[in-house]
Amino acid sequence: MKIKKSKTVRFHEIGNADVLKMETLPISNPKEGEVRIKVEALGINRAEIMLREGQYLEDPVFPSRLGYEASGVVDAVGLDVTSVKIGDIISTIPTFSMVQYGVYGESVIVPENAVAKYPKNLSSIEGTSIWMAYITAYGALVEIGSIQKNDFVLITASSSSVGLASIQIAKAEGAFVIATTRGADKKQFLLDVGADFVIVTDHEDLVEKIAAITNKKGANLIFDPIAGSILESLAEVASKGGMIIEYGALASDTTPFPLFSALEKGLTIRGYTLFEITSDTEKLAKAKEFVFKGLQREELKPEIDRVFPFEKIIEAHQYMESNQQKGKIVVTI
Repeated sequence: MKIKKSKTVRFHEIGNADVLKMETLPISNPKEGEVRIKVEALGINRAEIMLREGQYLEDPVFPSRLGYEASGVVDAVGLDVTSVKIGDIISTIPTFSMVQYGVYGESVIVPENAVAKYPKNLSSIEGTSIWMAYITAYGALVEIGSIQKNDFVLITASSSSVGLASIQIAKAEGAFVIATTRGADKKQFLLDVGADFVIVTDHEDLVEKIAAITNKKGANLIFDPIAGSILESLAEVASKGGMIIEYGALASDTTPFPLFSALEKGLTIRGYTLFEITSDTEKLAKAKEFVFKGLQREELKPEIDRVFPFEKIIEAHQYMESNQQKGKIVVTI
């Protein structure tokens, strides 16, 4: 019997995008509690860049897989899988180690708790673009930040897929959104997708602009993937009793703790990853329901920046590294 094969992307050493290798591997059968997917589209995330560079929360085990988000059709299920069946159209939620279950491939296997149906009004390209971004944003703003109507919410690096999801969720919850971006070329785009105010940090003073926008009251909730020295400025623009949620480390410099602002204002400054949500069955169920309904009502809608063919996976990574994107980068198979 001829063994079926699948094109799969792995890497055998830490490095730039050129270390990604397209390999042909046998298609495996799912084990107990696992689901196999015939992949149609992949979502590219910053986490995959960081894993490839050896700067992520986990270390690659060579040859290493990578990838958190895929959409496609279930074509096999393991024992005791009950939530999906063969033929179901699904996409993946990052509940797993991508070193073990990375989804850059034509045929991939993931745990059952990592698959979910997405609304029928979405394409497969949109379906692969939702769970990482929207659950990350939901967990920070709603579950942890307890966002309230009329809050001033500051979202930095806001043209990323998580940034855009955060804008949409904050607006759906009735908050005022202040978005930041480094370049003026993204300002109108961010206004068009729902931000109430946009600060171009390469040309405008963050502290002065936030003071003017909030009548010197400051931002109630700040969601930041940059860290580094900007944390001091974020503490300065936070409101009394405000919260700063750090979910990334895009900055190359060290991150000082803004002690005096924290003391003066009684700030909460905390780290966060979406795994706080996806590793908790109850929280994950609430997040999925929130996102699914928001997508159905079209209060939430993924912004797709650019689509690459699978053979151009290296170019897709290079494009993300360029920081030009305005929304999600997707790869189709």
